[in-house]
Amino acid sequence: MKPVRVVTLWWMLLLVPRLGATRKGFPEEASFYYGTFPPGFSWGVGSSAYQTEGAWDQDGKGPSIWDAFTHSRKGKVLGDETADVACDGYYKVQEDIALLRELHVSHYQFSLSWPRLLPTGVRADQVNGKGVKFYSDIIDTLLKSNITPMVTLHYWDLPQLLQVKYGGWQNMSLINYFSDYANLCFEAFGDRVKHWITFSDPRAMVEKGYETGHHAPGLKLHGMGLYKAAHHIIKAHAQVWHSYNTTWRSRQQGLVGISLNCDWGEPLDIRNPKDIEAAERYLQFCLGWFANPIYAGDYPQVMKDSIGRKSAEQGLETSRLPVFTVQEKSYIRGTSDFLGLGHFTTRYITERNYSSRQGPSYQNDRDVVELVDPHWPDLGSKWLYSVPWGFRRLLNFAQTQYVNPPMYVTENGASQKSDCTQLCDQWRIQYLKGYINEMLKAIKDGANIKGYTSWSLLDKFEWEKGYSERYGFYYVDFKRRHKPRYPKASVQYYKKIIIANGFPSPREVESWHLEALEICSINNYMLATEPLLSHMQMVTETVVPTVCALCILTAAVLLVLLLRRWS
Repeated sequence: MKPVRVVTLWWMLLLVPRLGATRKGFPEEASFYYGTFPPGFSWGVGSSAYQTEGAWDQDGKGPSIWDAFTHSRKGKVLGDETADVACDGYYKVQEDIALLRELHVSHYQFSLSWPRLLPTGVRADQVNGKGVKFYSDIIDTLLKSNITPMVTLHYWDLPQLLQVKYGGWQNMSLINYFSDYANLCFEAFGDRVKHWITFSDPRAMVEKGYETGHHAPGLKLHGMGLYKAAHHIIKAHAQVWHSYNTTWRSRQQGLVGISLNCDWGEPLDIRNPKDIEAAERYLQFCLGWFANPIYAGDYPQVMKDSIGRKSAEQGLETSRLPVFTVQEKSYIRGTSDFLGLGHFTTRYITERNYSSRQGPSYQNDRDVVELVDPHWPDLGSKWLYSVPWGFRRLLNFAQTQYVNPPMYVTENGASQKSDCTQLCDQWRIQYLKGYINEMLKAIKDGANIKGYTSWSLLDKFEWEKGYSERYGFYYVDFKRRHKPRYPKASVQYYKKIIIANGFPSPREVESWHLEALEICSINNYMLATEPLLSHMQMVTETVVPTVCALCILTAAVLLVLLLRRWS
């Protein structure tokens, strides 16, 4: 264990008693609110191309940075898993859209694979017609099913050749390449797609891809690379928004936004100004990093101050945080028709001054420590705890901070460890119930929330965690060749919320819970007996015909021998 981590652990152990003392009697969750969402509220589920499609080198698709990362970097992904096949979603589109109809969703949020459409990442090199047709067919089938497509342009799977040739998002040339790719998508699909998301969770993409190296492309450019990549991503988003606004909006009448993920940061001691400042800093380094330039034209002041100060202490002549010009600030400000907001959990935040001598680091730049309450329900992932009240606070923070923007919740869900094949996911039902209800309260508070996307439709490849965590409404048996899907109890529960457009009454909501658990017991039995049924099917389809053929052949030989003896 590194010395710095020992100090951090010691610091956290000292703070645990303080957490209990500070938060004694704190209401972890307010009373449940029964009511319905506004008419026209959109309910959906989501997925991403790399995590579900598979077919990584089929029908003209080029390699992505994640293909290169999982194929060449042993030990980077749990179990050295890849998404070469994933959920086999490329070949199971019709089956998966049938699941969407079963859920009664209003919309489906999915991403396009940049290297499937442009194998080299460059439109001038080649457009893959099979890739265009694949996504066009998905969109058509969704619309025929009365499901609105909500399309993400970039969900982490950058074309590998752009990484090799230019260094990925470290290079400003990707701004124009991304714009060319986006305009291809607007041209090919914009007559039918009216909700576009430029980037999904870019903070995690740059932090894990260019800071810690835990994600593709696996670079560790501490305290430098992630800020540079984010700077180019923000400018790329703005350029695509302007392109849509000037070229496509008048004829297609669509919306373009960005999806930003952030946990809620609650001050550890609400009576301590330093903890309040630390929580504010946590949120600005998380959500404000990307949202503030888009809504206000520049990075949050607290980021500029903190990174600038530490850069100077580290002997640098300029801040590690890049600077927007006056023209760029004006160009970027206002480039979002809606704010996509992803959220999963909450942390208590307290101040911790990290020495600049430790070197450049995004984590140290924030000067905070994150804590969890040991009483919060642990959902299986080490980082994910069920804290519904934090969701309402984050939604209200965004509503106030960015002057009441139209918002779509673009990711919200809970994971499950892979060693549990239990379809009666009662804990996920509780998570859904609590978080969706807090979202309803936020709407009553005045937040302008237009829709909600639960994450995710299927169990899928979970990046560096491989297949060890499952977020899906539908269980996927990855060990079987055809990757069959099985509904969990949460399917039935979420469907009831959608149909009722909320929580109409205590008796009705309780009946949903009971009904979901009854149905999943039957599904659990089916899942348990599936291997036996498969074996019987194999016997029926293979062994029986083979035995019959052998019997007929044997009888024919015996008949020939008998005829020869008689003759």
